[in-house]
Amino acid sequence: MKQGIHPETYRLVAFKDMSNDHLFITRSCVNTKETITVDGTEYPLYKLEISNTSHPFYTGKMKLVDTAGRVDKFRSRYGERKK
Repeated sequence: MKQGIHPETYRLVAFKDMSNDHLFITRSCVNTKETITVDGTEYPLYKLEISNTSHPFYTGKMKLVDTAGRVDKFRSRYGERKK
């Protein structure tokens, strides 16, 4: 790897898919506030709503991910429409 081309914060980071608890570790510059211990090593933790293990394009399943209640809020505001 070339020296001096990556930011100082370029380090190993654990990314966790919150919809299915899939965890993977890769290098990143993302800002994090939490940490997680994996196999005795502590990594900065970044939480994801969707990753390749939960995205419908990769899984082939249509799954509605609603972590903030947006769908319920929409339905309560506009109701179910009849055809």
